[in-house]
Amino acid sequence: MRLKEKIFVFALLGCLWTTSPLMAQEQYQDYFQVKAIPDTTQIRIGEAVKISVTAKVMIYALKGAQIKVVFPNLPDSLNHLEIVERTPLDTIGSDANQKVWKQTITLTSFDSGRWELPPMKFEVFSVTDGSYDSVFTDPIFIDVNTVAVDTTKAFKPIKPLRSVAWNILDYWPYLLAALVLAVLIVFYFVFWRKRKPQTPPAPPKPSKPPYQLAMEQLEQLGKDKPWNTDVKSYYTQLTDILRQYFEQQFHIAALEQTSAELLQNIKPVTILNQQRDKLQAILVVADLAKFAKMQPSPQEHEDCLQKAIAIVEWTKATAMPANNPADNSTNQ
Repeated sequence: MRLKEKIFVFALLGCLWTTSPLMAQEQYQDYFQVKAIPDTTQIRIGEAVKISVTAKVMIYALKGAQIKVVFPNLPDSLNHLEIVERTPLDTIGSDANQKVWKQTITLTSFDSGRWELPPMKFEVFSVTDGSYDSVFTDPIFIDVNTVAVDTTKAFKPIKPLRSVAWNILDYWPYLLAALVLAVLIVFYFVFWRKRKPQTPPAPPKPSKPPYQLAMEQLEQLGKDKPWNTDVKSYYTQLTDILRQYFEQQFHIAALEQTSAELLQNIKPVTILNQQRDKLQAILVVADLAKFAKMQPSPQEHEDCLQKAIAIVEWTKATAMPANNPADNSTNQ
């Protein structure tokens, strides 16, 4: 009896082992369905056929189990068929009872004949218990036909080139560019070239003669007496008045020259060179006060101012305008 019991137990275990995959497959097929439906099975060479691939899971049959679905990974070329395009996975049609994945595969063929798209393999995994199974679609047969050619008719000659009617709308970018260019050219000639050139304004004429301006400045300097507060500023103003007077009256660049250069450049001007000693005395005291920080006495301030007035007074004859010849003849 023991031997028979052992044989029965082993036989029972063998049956359970062989039937478990079938039971698992039936279990998966209860809630997992796949389909591959072509939009047509008859095409001509080079035409496209779209295959709608759908995987559907019935959520209510899972009873809380978590699964993972893997779509088939088809090669780009198989059995005279070429895959042109694959759309991303879409979940349109899913609801509380089912979840649907959809993908569209576009195929074409350049060989005439009847070609088979083999069953596509879908894999479903159970995250809960680790079991998995494979589900296949039905095979699809595509008939690829050649283009019908009437061999009874002769070949026709190549037709000559045909001219296309001119349409202004085809050239609107070029016409717009030409119009803008024409407007710019007109604007250039009308508003730029034809406008009168603006003459530069004439330099302002001095409102007062150099002699009068220098005397007024020296008199004002004597009234202000800036040496009481700032000796350096006083001698700077005093020498600048003389230098400006020399530039306006004798056209000597006195403001840009040192004291030594100024004394050298007044030699050709006879009337000014006659006052050379006075000018040199002023420049020496001014340079010592400005650069050596010497403090001249109040008397020296007055003396320098009087010497400057004397220089301007001595040279005022050249600063006065020349007499009109007509007036001279009248006076005679």
